[in-house]
Amino acid sequence: MADRPEIESKGVIDSEGAIEVRRALASAWLAIDPDAETAAAISAALEADDDTSLGRWFDGRIAFGTAGLRAEMAPGPTGMNRLVVRQTTAGLVAWLAERSGRPTLVVGHDARHRSAVFAADVAEVAASHGATVLFIDRPEPTPVVAHELLRRGADAAVVITASHNPPADNGYKLYLGDGVQLSSPADAEISARIDRVVAETPEAIGAGGGSIETVGTDAAEAHRASVVAALGGGPREVTVVYSAMHGVGGAHVVEAMAAAGFAPPIVVDEQFSPDPDFPTVAFPNPEEDGAMDLALDLAERVDADVVVANDPDADRLAVAVVDAGAWRRLSGDEVGSLLAAEMVDRHVAAGGGPAIVASSLVSSSLIDRIAEAGGVEPIRTLTGFKWIARPIVDRSDATFLFGYEEALGYCVGDLVRDKDGISALLVVLGMVAADRAVGRSLTDRLDDLALRHGWHRTRPVTIRFDGEMGLQRRSSVLSGLVASPPTELGGLDVIEVADLSAGGALPPTPGLVLRVGDARGSVRAVIRPSGTEPKLKAYLETVEAVADESDLDASRGRADDRLARVADALGGFMGA
Repeated sequence: MADRPEIESKGVIDSEGAIEVRRALASAWLAIDPDAETAAAISAALEADDDTSLGRWFDGRIAFGTAGLRAEMAPGPTGMNRLVVRQTTAGLVAWLAERSGRPTLVVGHDARHRSAVFAADVAEVAASHGATVLFIDRPEPTPVVAHELLRRGADAAVVITASHNPPADNGYKLYLGDGVQLSSPADAEISARIDRVVAETPEAIGAGGGSIETVGTDAAEAHRASVVAALGGGPREVTVVYSAMHGVGGAHVVEAMAAAGFAPPIVVDEQFSPDPDFPTVAFPNPEEDGAMDLALDLAERVDADVVVANDPDADRLAVAVVDAGAWRRLSGDEVGSLLAAEMVDRHVAAGGGPAIVASSLVSSSLIDRIAEAGGVEPIRTLTGFKWIARPIVDRSDATFLFGYEEALGYCVGDLVRDKDGISALLVVLGMVAADRAVGRSLTDRLDDLALRHGWHRTRPVTIRFDGEMGLQRRSSVLSGLVASPPTELGGLDVIEVADLSAGGALPPTPGLVLRVGDARGSVRAVIRPSGTEPKLKAYLETVEAVADESDLDASRGRADDRLARVADALGGFMGA
């Protein structure tokens, strides 16, 4: 998620009074900072009158965003550090205790720098405030922790992870007792409780009365057993290349594949073991260009059937297949559509009944057509799995089959009420093995969907705003687009404009929807700020009818040409 915290540094305030206030805040923080490294940095900045650093660290406070807290590891309330973790935990447990007496909290972590230290702080502080802590004392995938929360019936779970962020970042991901990520209004209530801790007991030390139980390997074994049991039967012969992207998914995936009856994957050795520096990739995100190059090269050498990769905390999944003689990474929308079709088909074959699928507003509309064809209700949500998984809880009248977002996040069933790159991986391998047994492939499945529903071609456009003022520049550009949207793009007229901040079918959210086109077809463009990074993103989709099998290539070409025209023009507007 985030490259930087979800706040904008106010920079140096020239007022002498304001500078003194900031220095006083820094001195007070220094007096209670439990970490020698961050304390030394603050002390050095105070001695050097380094108001630029002090402003970056102390002007504001890190806030709950798309997936909890996430920021660069740095001193002060704007960064991820031990005191922020301790204060956050004290506020969280106090909020939980007001609702459930003595709460039970599951705590886990990934293998990033300082993740183990932060997780130990969460456990210690939670116990000191009277909580029962179920402490997973080794690095594990995020889905393992989310599954353990439901298995134990706990009141909340905390995972110390920054998912696929750069090495300098870390985060505090929070689930409540229903198994879904923190959302409103609980986020505001917990934030207010944290503020009380900061004001009343800033060091966040409680009186004790709780306990810490070490969970060990039980959590991983339980998650693995659940996802394997849900997979079902079918062929298992498939040659797999797998990358853990320097994260914590490797051993878990290998064992899950074995338990499901698959042969061991051929792993990318350079990326298999956890390494918080992510040395072989610029960004440890399988979405990023180049991140899967080692895996694709290996797949070419061993003549693999499929390449699969997780991100560092194994909640996302990337898939690559051979297409027209060359390896190609499937888009998140393509994988999401394939998984949705598989889960809907399984549901129909099992007898049907009320069921739902969910996807974010920026994902392909193909999932809606797939669902409707199978008698399943499609639900659209805001971006982020705290919204995509919410129907699992809110719609108890229907079976939740599948949810996804185009950023490689997939929720297969409701064993984990969040994205799970491991359960999705097993389902994908089952599909590849079933196709292989009859001489077909995942690309054949995509062609089948196009013949049935038309090509739903998607394409992202991303503009990154680097530098300390990146978030502010991003907001300024988006505000300009909303105030004065383009009237044409790539020679095509803008025929519809909708301001997402005005609300409507979905709650208000920053963003803009454009529909661009002519009599031959249109492109939908959803433009919104990343919830976690200094980026402005546009999610483009066009739908092109397919006359018959002989028209597959030509119709896809028409759709892609239309997307390219709009994408090239829109990139200029977004980068203004």
